[in-house]
Amino acid sequence: MTAQKGKDLLLKVDSDGGGTFVTVGGLRARSLAFNAATVDATDQESAGRWRELLAGAGLKTARLSGSGIFKDATSDETLRQYFFDGTVRDWQVIVPDFGTVEGPFQIVTLEYGGRHDGELSFELGLESAGALAFTAA
Repeated sequence: MTAQKGKDLLLKVDSDGGGTFVTVGGLRARSLAFNAATVDATDQESAGRWRELLAGAGLKTARLSGSGIFKDATSDETLRQYFFDGTVRDWQVIVPDFGTVEGPFQIVTLEYGGRHDGELSFELGLESAGALAFTAA
């Protein structure tokens, strides 16, 4: 994969629970992180007392984060309502020349900030809430 522009990574949310995905407005920075917890299966008979891991076991998680400005009242209201209601919705992360990660996430952090001489900004944190699917580009 060659170098890509950060602005080309898109974050979209299912706005109605029916599969209508809309881009989260005004994101200036965003990231996607995957994690997999390991299960230690080391015992007295492990060769040379090297740690052994149990393949395919453990907990898989994904974390999305983003920051930016709201482009309209609708995107602001949608995210705010999802946060306060604890709504789990399908989200899409589209990585150019790589693919799309899609699945359920819940908003776990929503922060607002701004300078007296600047625009209102927000920071968003999401945690996976089920199985994710990957579709290659």
